[in-house]
Amino acid sequence: VQLQASGGGSVQAGGSLRLSCAASAPGFTFEVYAIGWFRQAPGKEREGVSCISGNEGIAFYDNSVKGRFAISSDQKNTVYLQMDSLRPEDTAVYYCAAFIGRFREEGRRSCPALSEFEFWGQGTEVTVSS
Repeated sequence: VQLQASGGGSVQAGGSLRLSCAASAPGFTFEVYAIGWFRQAPGKEREGVSCISGNEGIAFYDNSVKGRFAISSDQKNTVYLQMDSLRPEDTAVYYCAAFIGRFREEGRRSCPALSEFEFWGQGTEVTVSS
């Protein structure tokens, strides 16, 4: 699976951005794959932001972005991350990744761990200025 992240940019605090993650692979389907968004700020470890099991309609968010970010899918091959009320601490390179599995079937109550995601896209940079 190849993943293409896009939509990053520079905004002022309080602004919005919409990131996209397009998956390409023969037979790609959200019945098999879930998508997660991660971010890595300079000098910090990569952390989970949100994830979605597209065809199950299940999504999880890190507490730091709840109520400000919204993840969605087009039920085909693209996942979006709508980021509103952006803060300077949201500044990071954002990555999308694919996980093979289904949240409801696995009884998951939060996103899979970073190490469980098998396929990664290149990052898209988000800069939020105060």
